[in-house]
Amino acid sequence: MGPALAVDIGGTKLAAGLVTAAGVVRHRAQAPTPSSGDADALFSALTAVIDEVRTGDEVVCGVGAGGPMAPGGEEVSPLNIPAWRGFPLRRRLGEATGLPTFVDNDAKALALGEGWVGEAAGTTNFIAMVVSTGVGGGIVLDGRLLDGAAGNAGHIGHVVVRPDGNRCGCGAQGCLEAEASGTGIRRATGRPAEEAPPEVVEHVGTMVGRAVASVANLLDLRLAVVAGSVALGYGAPFFAAAQAELDRRARLEFSAGARILPAGAGADAPLVGAAAVGWRGLGHDLLGRSAAGGRGPG
Repeated sequence: MGPALAVDIGGTKLAAGLVTAAGVVRHRAQAPTPSSGDADALFSALTAVIDEVRTGDEVVCGVGAGGPMAPGGEEVSPLNIPAWRGFPLRRRLGEATGLPTFVDNDAKALALGEGWVGEAAGTTNFIAMVVSTGVGGGIVLDGRLLDGAAGNAGHIGHVVVRPDGNRCGCGAQGCLEAEASGTGIRRATGRPAEEAPPEVVEHVGTMVGRAVASVANLLDLRLAVVAGSVALGYGAPFFAAAQAELDRRARLEFSAGARILPAGAGADAPLVGAAAVGWRGLGHDLLGRSAAGGRGPG
């Protein structure tokens, strides 16, 4: 079987790659996300990145994008991409690529990928998180990815972790995204997230651990896997602070001992997850296969 064309759309960068049926990224390309407010200019930048990796033998296009979005990703309105409000992403990409195209939230895509070939493979209950320009989540319970009424289940970035905290782009106050995202860090410090001092790194990790503890207590799960440029860029100090806060806050018999770990696919996680969205759209049960020790689509 040919590879999946995987597309990752974020507020900072646009990426595309070819991912095999075994979950291996073979080719990739990326470019900064244009700051233009023109929806079509942004889409043209995306198709230019896609054209860099195509070889002609792709069988499906899978996309992970920031939310919120309409069911099935028919229209997307990422909070950190103001140019797209109600943008018909699935239809436009299907027309541009000529492939069956499937779109989902980038963090739900991460959950599929990590449950397929990543840190959560073989685990039936976990949350996957993206901590990057924004903060998102995808939840797997009983071996099934949760979608929700409009496909936006798992949006942990808008769990309130500090009621008197920073104003969030969604309009609320104290959301995890306002405290821990690259955008929130820049607003609070006046500096890019990668230049944050140690105390900010610790704060970001603590806020993420606090949110994960709430999810662990609510949903009876014991694993969180985290990707994204902020989390992976901060590395060990971030994960140490997150785990310490998780240990302090998840104290029930079923949640005590919950772990927070880097995504197993590392920097490839967004593209692997996007490919998983495509395979899922074609009817492949990636989570069931991984839990049973089987192969990917093929």
